[in-house]
Amino acid sequence: AKEHSTCPSGKQGGDLGEFGPGQMVKEFDEVVFSGELGKVHGPVKTQFGYHLLEITSRTP
Repeated sequence: AKEHSTCPSGKQGGDLGEFGPGQMVKEFDEVVFSGELGKVHGPVKTQFGYHLLEITSRTP
């Protein structure tokens, strides 16, 4: 992400931090809130392009 991303989060290695349902695009919600922890998911297509999502933790 640091080398290739055009997203502002690229400077942090693509880390989006913590977010709740509805705070990001629906395609993220569909993966992040049901996908397996510790696994890279994707590519996930959104209106912004393609993304690889790693779920590192989930707050109940």
